[in-house]
Amino acid sequence: MKRTNYLYIIFSIVLLWSCIKEPKEQLSTTDIDGALFTSYVNPFIGTDGPGNTYPGATLPFGMVQLSPDIGIPGWDRIAGYYYKDSIISGFSHTHLTGTGAGDLYDILVMPTNSKFSEKIKENNYKPFSKYSHDKEEASPGYYTVDLLDYGIKVELTATNRVGIHRYTFPKDSATAIHIDLGYAINWDKPTDTFIEKVNDSTLQGYRKSTGWAKDQRIYFVMQFSKPFQSYSVYKDNKVDTLPVKGENTKIIINYKTSDQEQIIVKTGLSTANLDGALTSIIQETNDFNFDFYKEKAQERWEKELQKIKIITPDQNKRNVFYTMMYQSMLAPTLLSDLNGNYKGANDTIAQAIGFDRYDTFSLWDTFRAAHPLYTIIQPERVPDMIQSLLAHYKETKILPVWSMQGNETNMMIGYHAVPVIVDAYFKGFEFDAKLAYKACKESAMVNDRQIDVYKNLGYIPVDEHHENWSVSKTLEYAYDDWCIAMFAKDLGEGEDYIYFMKRAENWKNLYNDRRSWIQPKDTEGDFIEPFIPKEYTPYFCESNAWQYYWFVPQDIEGLIEKTGGKERFAQKLDSMFSYYPEAKDKLPIFSTGMMGQYAHGNEPSHHVTFLYNYVNQPSKTQELTQKILDEQYKNEPKGHCGNEDCGQMSSWYIFSSLGLYPVNPAQGVYFLSSPIFESASIQLPGNKVFTIKTKNLSRENKYIANIILNGQPLQQLFITHKTIMDGGMLEFEMTNTPNDSIFRDMRLPELNKIY
Repeated sequence: MKRTNYLYIIFSIVLLWSCIKEPKEQLSTTDIDGALFTSYVNPFIGTDGPGNTYPGATLPFGMVQLSPDIGIPGWDRIAGYYYKDSIISGFSHTHLTGTGAGDLYDILVMPTNSKFSEKIKENNYKPFSKYSHDKEEASPGYYTVDLLDYGIKVELTATNRVGIHRYTFPKDSATAIHIDLGYAINWDKPTDTFIEKVNDSTLQGYRKSTGWAKDQRIYFVMQFSKPFQSYSVYKDNKVDTLPVKGENTKIIINYKTSDQEQIIVKTGLSTANLDGALTSIIQETNDFNFDFYKEKAQERWEKELQKIKIITPDQNKRNVFYTMMYQSMLAPTLLSDLNGNYKGANDTIAQAIGFDRYDTFSLWDTFRAAHPLYTIIQPERVPDMIQSLLAHYKETKILPVWSMQGNETNMMIGYHAVPVIVDAYFKGFEFDAKLAYKACKESAMVNDRQIDVYKNLGYIPVDEHHENWSVSKTLEYAYDDWCIAMFAKDLGEGEDYIYFMKRAENWKNLYNDRRSWIQPKDTEGDFIEPFIPKEYTPYFCESNAWQYYWFVPQDIEGLIEKTGGKERFAQKLDSMFSYYPEAKDKLPIFSTGMMGQYAHGNEPSHHVTFLYNYVNQPSKTQELTQKILDEQYKNEPKGHCGNEDCGQMSSWYIFSSLGLYPVNPAQGVYFLSSPIFESASIQLPGNKVFTIKTKNLSRENKYIANIILNGQPLQQLFITHKTIMDGGMLEFEMTNTPNDSIFRDMRLPELNKIY
């Protein structure tokens, strides 16, 4: 109790001394209708269908994701919420955005009263209420809903590390707020929870859980604007007393409320300890002024969204674009508290000194477009993200594969922290390059995840595992090896450069020249037969042979040659987009957004449309990217054709709608396609601006007739990262007819060169 009183005294003193609010930030509104950019964001996009997004309150890359939970498990409710449902069982403080992983849902809070007490088996007999979308709203940093059965209005907002609830109650002598640490759905399972009372308006404790990430820890301090009159404590659904500790604990705070009485609840978080959670509340919220924090959250989002200013008369395109901007900034999320402490990947309490530690790196997805996008619109955060990857390496002796909440999940494949680091290095971001190179090299030389076999045979053979993914692993390891080779060359590591360049060609070891397919082999080097390219088999990671055929971004010219030249390569690309699955074909859950065998709902396909630029048919790139932008992204809850995947799906839209895409994510170049906006201005460091303008833009005029860069005709089908960051003007003249002939002699990026 001495520690408890000490923490509260500190909190009280700082609360008294911290009464001066920050000055209101002045916002500019430069869009054509003068509205705030946040007004264009629709957080409900992706909450229906396969998107798996959540609509709740958060800040850009924030630790808190305070969002409603339906309380019923299932694939559709991976993010806790499903638009088609009709009940809400509470509001928890952590959620994943657009993944297939059912973790988090920490610290469920639910207000109730005497008006309704029904329980149902489907949500494990937790309190719930019906709700209507007519009485529900969401915008960046804010969510509100009416709990119809109780007559309670719920409002949520957040700072980086504090979730803030405002409940407006009717008159009732049995008003209650439930804080349920045992609540869990999907893969999540609490392993140890703890609640203690600090005083009559403050609780603190922790929730430790397991799931996809095996050791998740959230410490919390919870402050109430009104002292509670009484409380009831439960452990394993039996009455208990405070402090209470166990796998399944809960406390119910009791009040008498007058009509329209409001109670504010603030929950500060830390992954390290209670001191960190208390510091979150002290430094990020100095009072219970909900509207102030809501406004500050909006200002934070407004500032971020204004980094790209588009002009378009199409309201739906504007909504989709700014929602994709919003969703691109929901992950990775803060792991360190304001003291710099966090739960390390080696299960210790580590400290980030001089940087913010991030986690939830969905690297198999986000190395493709999200991280390249961050190098343009999040340059202030990129060094911290790289240092976060290197912190994981220091803690585990290997770079993360798919890390979350200070854990390695080892989900998916590749060592894709490598292209993220290499891309940032060549773009001039500051971090310890020697340590980064050491981390990249050592992560490619370990003997787990079949890398030992890959090093020995030059490919990964089929084995008895259910998801061997042998072809996909070989291709992705080979790409990452190319990135290491480029890093080695620049650092003067000649022997390593030769070694990893050889490994970068390992994709050829699975190329069947006779059949012109990249196919699985056994340990003897024989191709596996029978082999049907459209089938989804254990040889390919969430894909088939059609979708993985094109993943040689380090050597597209070599793939073209293997395929039989440009004409044959173009024919095969055409078949990719025209060979639709038959009605009898069994498509897995991740095979969505289909155009022929192209699956936009999953990441391996994302660069494929841009490959027509390599074979003198850029008009097909222009036509197909416009088709995907128009058909696969909608301003509605079912607006994503696949999992949003921590910013990758949204980043593809942002790049492609601007007419750009990083086919090789670490090469520092962006291939060109047709923009869909009249104008787009990217705000850059140093008050620089890179503007993309289109002339004669219309739905029919989807082809490029001419490209001008800074007043001069462009002689290549790409622009470099440096060109963008220097600021300038890229102009597209549009037409309704393909113009491949004028692009025939345009330059492509040089092989084995990073720009």
